[in-house]
Amino acid sequence: MKDFKAQTSKKSAPGSKGGLNQEIQARIGHQLRAMYDDVVRQGVPDRFADLVKRLDDPQQGNPAAADNERRE
Repeated sequence: MKDFKAQTSKKSAPGSKGGLNQEIQARIGHQLRAMYDDVVRQGVPDRFADLVKRLDDPQQGNPAAADNERRE
């Protein structure tokens, strides 16, 4: 982490717009992919998939009405 902070605190080269250089962007991208890879592997819970199916299917009618029927 020290190395990362040292790189981000370095001043930009003269004439550049500033921001993060490509190496730092690549490191951030790699870390984000590593963190979220597990989330992606988990997939979509069945209840969300069912909700999407109901919303996409015009034959199902109003999803809010179906929820109300289940509660009664």
